[in-house]
Amino acid sequence: MIKHPTHNLTLLNIYLYFRLALGLLLFTLHFTSETHDVLGAEDPKLFRFWILLYVAVCVGTAVFLPAKKLLYSFNRLVTLLCFDLCSMLVLIHTSGGIESGLGYLLLIFVAMGSIFIRGHRGLIFAAIASLLVLAESFYQNIDRGDSAVNSSIFSSGILGILLFINALVFQFFTRKIQQSTQEAEKHAEYAKHLQRLAQSIITRMRTGVIVVDNAGHIELINESALQLLNLPSQIKYADKSLADISSLMPVFEQWLKDPNHVGPNIYRTEEGIDLRISLASLELSTNERTVLYLEDHRALTQQAQSLKLASLGRLAASIAHEIRNPLGAISHASQLLNESDKIHESDSRLVEIILQHAHRVNRIIEDTLVLSRRKERHASVITLDDWLPVFVNEFKIGKTAEIVLNIEKSNLKVRFDPTQLNQILTNLCDNGARYSFAETGKEVVYMRAALNENKDTAFIEIEDEGPGVPENQRNEIFDPFFTTEEKGSGLGLFICNELCEINQASISYKKPENERSCFRIDFSHYKRMS
Repeated sequence: MIKHPTHNLTLLNIYLYFRLALGLLLFTLHFTSETHDVLGAEDPKLFRFWILLYVAVCVGTAVFLPAKKLLYSFNRLVTLLCFDLCSMLVLIHTSGGIESGLGYLLLIFVAMGSIFIRGHRGLIFAAIASLLVLAESFYQNIDRGDSAVNSSIFSSGILGILLFINALVFQFFTRKIQQSTQEAEKHAEYAKHLQRLAQSIITRMRTGVIVVDNAGHIELINESALQLLNLPSQIKYADKSLADISSLMPVFEQWLKDPNHVGPNIYRTEEGIDLRISLASLELSTNERTVLYLEDHRALTQQAQSLKLASLGRLAASIAHEIRNPLGAISHASQLLNESDKIHESDSRLVEIILQHAHRVNRIIEDTLVLSRRKERHASVITLDDWLPVFVNEFKIGKTAEIVLNIEKSNLKVRFDPTQLNQILTNLCDNGARYSFAETGKEVVYMRAALNENKDTAFIEIEDEGPGVPENQRNEIFDPFFTTEEKGSGLGLFICNELCEINQASISYKKPENERSCFRIDFSHYKRMS
């Protein structure tokens, strides 16, 4: 449990140094100036003894009992105040009583008592001081005449009244200052709470946030921005330039030239992920800052892809009826013609060509209809280390292909439509097994699931032993109807790409030199999508 201070550290320091300074001043005045008729005039020996004792106690207190030790102690502080009060009364007595003028020093100590001793106890301290002053007057004037007694009592009464007024005034102002201080502390604590809350929200939010000054130096960058830009989180980016961490500097400079430019910028990362960048001015008391908001553009792409697939589905459903019937008639007639005894052998090859291309057109129609069967995704959270082994076992049924599965991290979660993910992986594994067999004679596919090094997102890589896609064709492999095989429809990878975009994922191809051909699926964060 945290113990809160009872007193104010600054006021305690002022009090300790004041009493020391006062003791040294009285000591110096008594021994170095012509004030013997005032200071210690009644009893010089007792005055010298007590002022030496008072200075010694003040020095000892400053050394062995500093303000930090009095910060939580009420009893020690009251003891010091009582000692100071008694010491002043002794010095007043040895200097000839209240009429010496030293009595007014009691106003300072009563004020201190009112500050440190709160409530009724502060008034009790003032009352004790007033009674002691009156007692001193009676004792000092026992051997004096009536007029002297009356004058001394009158002076003591006036001083007692001043002590009470002083105590009341200082308690009032002390209470107001304490209330103001408490309100200020509450506001400061609430401001710190809001700051921590805002910092926590900015850190955890899925939208990337970068705050830069007009020179492009980074003042704040949250975790999501680091993940979207694929930057390590262990490095401190404060005071680094925006140009040092990414190629966003031209976007920022263009914004400075034309702040009224409306509309987001699309920035493509090295992983092929499109980011939507919006900029806004942040006006502070000193100067302006610019906030860059980074969002994964795949969410908008998903909506566009859904509309496109819906349109494509309606188109496919429309052409299916118009094309498949005549196509079926052509295919059936060609089969009958091929079985006829009257057909010449030289024409048999032509009939085979007709059948082959009729089959290819039918496959194109079937692949196109696949896009229309699931117009909406039904995404759910999938744990890959549980789901992938089941997929591998189902894929092997009725096939000779082998899948070598490697899951590098447990509890890998993605949000994806399970049926669509099954369709994507089946297509990629079928292609990989076919190309591996053509190259090595073995139908083998290597599947790896892991977590991105600088992101909290999962990925799957499907590798094969095939020759790979030529570099000049890699930008076209996801285009519709692009194929390098005579029997292919050219829609397999296109469908995979479309289904990935629907689920806010991305698919890419890579084949480093002397390594396996590899297709990679990068998933968005499983908490990012609804």
